[in-house]
Amino acid sequence: MSSSRLLVLFGSQTGTAEDMAERLGREARRRRLGCRVVALDSYPVVNLINESLVIFVCATTGQGDPPDNMKNFWRFIFRKNLPPTSLCQMDFAVLGLGDSSYTKFNFVAKKLHRRLLQLGGCALLPACLGDDQHELGPDAAIDPWLHNLWGKVLGLYPVPPGLSMIPPGVPLPSKFTLQFLQEASRTEEWYGPTTDPQGPPSELQPFLAPMVSNQRVTGPSHFQDVRLIEFDIAGSGISFAAGDTVLIQPENSASHVQQFCQVLGLDPGWCFTLQPREPDVSCPARLPQPCSMHHLASRYLDITSVPRRSFFELLAGLSPDELEQEKLLEFGSAQGQEGLHDYCSRPRRTILEVLCDFPHTAGAVPPDYLLDLIPPIRPRAFSITSSLLALPGRLQILVAVVQYRTRLKEPRRGLCSCWLASLDPGQGGPLLLGEGGCWRPGSLLPHVARPVLGWGAYGPQSGSVASSCHLLSAAGPIRVPLWVRSGGLTFPKTSDTPVVMVGPGTGVAPFRAAIQERVARGQTGNFLFFGCRHRDQDFYWEAEWRELERRGCLTLVTAFSREQEQKVYVQHRLQELGSLVWELLDRRGAHFYLAGNAKSMPADVTEALMSIFQEHGGLSGRDAASYLARLQRTLRFQVETWA
Repeated sequence: MSSSRLLVLFGSQTGTAEDMAERLGREARRRRLGCRVVALDSYPVVNLINESLVIFVCATTGQGDPPDNMKNFWRFIFRKNLPPTSLCQMDFAVLGLGDSSYTKFNFVAKKLHRRLLQLGGCALLPACLGDDQHELGPDAAIDPWLHNLWGKVLGLYPVPPGLSMIPPGVPLPSKFTLQFLQEASRTEEWYGPTTDPQGPPSELQPFLAPMVSNQRVTGPSHFQDVRLIEFDIAGSGISFAAGDTVLIQPENSASHVQQFCQVLGLDPGWCFTLQPREPDVSCPARLPQPCSMHHLASRYLDITSVPRRSFFELLAGLSPDELEQEKLLEFGSAQGQEGLHDYCSRPRRTILEVLCDFPHTAGAVPPDYLLDLIPPIRPRAFSITSSLLALPGRLQILVAVVQYRTRLKEPRRGLCSCWLASLDPGQGGPLLLGEGGCWRPGSLLPHVARPVLGWGAYGPQSGSVASSCHLLSAAGPIRVPLWVRSGGLTFPKTSDTPVVMVGPGTGVAPFRAAIQERVARGQTGNFLFFGCRHRDQDFYWEAEWRELERRGCLTLVTAFSREQEQKVYVQHRLQELGSLVWELLDRRGAHFYLAGNAKSMPADVTEALMSIFQEHGGLSGRDAASYLARLQRTLRFQVETWA
């Protein structure tokens, strides 16, 4: 391996940018180039002045925002006092991942590329702008860009004499080795750290919140199951305000875990410790040491996610079967992306289903490669739909259960929403613990949602674990690991500032929290535009809204799209009340909020606003656009959308 060091820095929200960064790292190693792959906020940014070759991989989130794991880097790199020659010794390239259906498509990558040039960096290539909306996904732009990039890199750092590139069919060493423990040493750590928590709950120290209720709030004949779920967070140290989000760590179903272990020939009772092969690689903080295969498969590996191209590239190198390897190599190649899209992306085939389709390969996968092959389960974010001022010690979320059909036999199911919907707070369950609070083969498998009596939020408390395997509790509450993060919506604190909230469907969730909070504080001027299909099927919180209307605390405008021949949506109601909307925004200084599905609704509502500005404000098209931009810049127009 060359002593030259390529640095790949990534900012990732959902794991796609991280996966691409790891792919770049593997491709560099195939070219005998030493490489580090690091999250942007985990890298000491002051060291950037010493780097000679850096590739930045960054996603764009929300409305042009950087991912959470690059926000500190983002603030630093845009300091005005950085000298314009700070990075004059650095060659760089920027690879962006975005979605062209959003207004600020790849905004982070574009802005970072310009900033690195301002600081004296030398761009090897123009920024690559991967687009999720392309039929073949981001790879349509990335593949030709990478071909040119490696040509530039090899011009600077050629493959050392006497060596050649490592071909795609030859597997690279795994990132970790699994050291399996002897039978007598098998253990299973509890969920969460072993030390007392420092600060509020977080991803590494989630609060195991008792589920209080899990209620379907759509009618029995409605096409979608939507749940209002309530958690007890008393004593957790969790606090939140309207607009914040809660993150929930789901787990795989028992049937999927069993199938996964069977197809790979794994014993869920096997226990191991994890050892990195490279000194600058850390073990995943969320995995206990030692860890059981059951814990790895149920709570860490995202076995029901749709595999990315890198999965097929790596799996091909591990295949002992000629026919299976040939197909895997095709799916991992640039030429095979159309076939891969048809096989995997379009029908949403999962990693587990792919492994079942390639049984000879799956049965030969060394356990050391599991963490290279399969990404970790990501926490899911939900808008908090309650206020602590109205419901002290409680936290509520509105969850649309994701289930749909493709051409595959089994329905596609959202991991977190279906897991949450399956939990019944009226049920508890026994749990057998062994020495040290650990699960033993032959005992009941541990389940996050059914911890034992005597557990604290972060693990067993003093005196709750005996010295031998025994039953600690006949039943306990359903518990779900969660923590809270500041959200993208902030609401005015002044009592006389009106707010106009547009929330069709489950997009109304953050506004219910805002209305509860504002009513509790005596804030007036609450205007809610709510849309759904049928008033008797998916009109969330109708009784609550009507009571607030009666008390003069809320002005509610509804759009029931399927109750008349011509569909009526929230943007139509906005235009009908255009003079009121203009008066609220222009004369009374109202704040405007929009939340919901990102597909077409945000663009439709924005178009309606532009029409209102022109018709009722007398503005030209250009002036209306400037007016909207000013609202956005001053945070008087805020949007929270999701795919």
